[in-house]
Formats: sequence, structure tokens, C-alpha cells
Amino acid sequence: MKSPAHRSRDIERQAGYLRPEHCAPPPQPGPSGAMWFIRDGCGIVCGVITWMLVLFAEFVVLFVMLMPARSVLYSLVNGVLFNALAVLALGSHFKAMCTDPGAVPKGNATKEFIESLQLKPGQVVYKCPKCCSIKPDRAHHCSVCKRCIRKMDHHCPWVNNCVGESNQKYFVLFTMYIALISLHSLIMAAFHFVFCFERDWNTCSTFSPPATVILLILLCFEGLLFLIFTSVMFGTQVHSICSDETGIEQLKKEERRWAKKSKWMNLKVVFGHPFSISWLSPFSKPDHGKAEPYQYVV
Repeated sequence: MKSPAHRSRDIERQAGYLRPEHCAPPPQPGPSGAMWFIRDGCGIVCGVITWMLVLFAEFVVLFVMLMPARSVLYSLVNGVLFNALAVLALGSHFKAMCTDPGAVPKGNATKEFIESLQLKPGQVVYKCPKCCSIKPDRAHHCSVCKRCIRKMDHHCPWVNNCVGESNQKYFVLFTMYIALISLHSLIMAAFHFVFCFERDWNTCSTFSPPATVILLILLCFEGLLFLIFTSVMFGTQVHSICSDETGIEQLKKEERRWAKKSKWMNLKVVFGHPFSISWLSPFSKPDHGKAEPYQYVV
């Protein structure tokens, strides 16, 4: 009898029991450079809501707080800073959503592929019976993406994608920039409330006083909610990266079978090697370079 822990992994460990004859031929690869996109209704709705909330914050900041400028320098500096953070946040979201998180080729557990591995007698391999693929170490199956994902941390509906080996950088940047943009909007809203109390409400905004108050309250509620949520998520992700243990591995309390590395090396594995300003850019693909050989230990 197999233990519950063994059954929960949903794998077959011995090469002799892979049964490649039960696997259909792998699907033909798509066109080169094809965009990665998960067709999940819930994820698509969450992704659209994310963009709408950022655009709402943009509208309130520009047309309620900065357009009736009490100081041209104040409006210019805060407008440039807020829009820069907004572009970086939405760019990070787009990259996290449309980047292959590290999907294992689907249906590659065929007889020909297994023979090409030249397995030794008794050698342990992993097969996912759900997508019929040979699973690398630390890969897990996602029921939404319907694929095995290398170093899968979790599936996030807000980016409509898994957070895995190849897109974790973009997800971390997304949570960081959303937290920063939320904090910035809260600070500006607080200053604007003080400014309106000191002056006539009819002159501190291009909107009527009731509309101004409602828009500012909605912005504060949105900013506070997402500041807390994304700050916690950002801290969780950084801790996961530094400890080199994904969210699923922590949840399942899986036995550590990979070499322990320094926190700095773990950060390089995700953000690129060596350290540079490109770590903060969602438009720069991380160059793993020398860090890649340290990622897995056979």
C-alpha cells in the first residue's frame, strides 16, 4: 500500500512503470516566438480588473489631485513618479502573464524520448500522469495551466499564470511596484485632503466636493487594500527566493534534495547574473549566465 504522502505527489517513480504506450504523441510545437497565454476565465477577469484598478488610480491622481495644481513643481514631480511606477507595474504584470513560467514539454513521456534518456537499471524518474510528461526535479503539475511547471511556486489568478522558474522575477517586480504605487497614492491623497480642508473645496478640484470626496475615499480604500496585500506577497516571495524553497514545497513540506546556496546566489538565479540595474526592469529578461549551473544539483 502506498502512503497518502506518496499518492499526493501523483507520480510513478520507477522507469519500468512509466507505460509510455499510454501517452499520446507530444503536440507539435507552436510557431517560434508565440506568446504564452492561459485561457482561464477567472484569470482573464482578474487580469482585466488589475489594469482597470491601476487606470482608476491614474484618473484620480491626475484629474482630481494634480490637475488643479497648487504648485507646478509638485504636480510635475508627482505626476512623473506616479506614471513611471504605473508603467513599471503594468509592464511587470504583462510580462508575468505572457511569459512561459517554465512549462515542461507536454506528452514527452513517449517510448522514443525515454529511450533517448539512456536510463540505467533502477534509475528513478518522474512522470506526470495528467499531462503525460517526464517531470524534472522540483516540477509540479498545475491544474489550471494543465502543464507541469519547473519550480512552480503557485498559480496566481491576478496574473492569469503560474509563478515559476522563468517568470518569478516579473511577478516579484509586479508586487513591488503595485505596493509602491499604492503607497504613493495614499500619501498624495492625505496631502490633498489637508489641502482641501485649508482651502475651499470648490477650488481644490475640478470636480464637485461630493464627487471629490467619494473618489478620494475609493482611492484610499484601493491603495490601502493593495498596499497590504502586495507588501505581504512581496515579502513572501523574497523569503521564498532567499530560502530556495517554493510555496508548494513549503506547503507539502517536501524533503530537500538540492544543494543549499547563499541567499545572494538564490537572488541571482531569479533576477540574473551579475547584479545590475536591470534587476528592477520588467523589460529586461534575466540573464542567468553563471547562476544557472547552481540551480539544480543532480
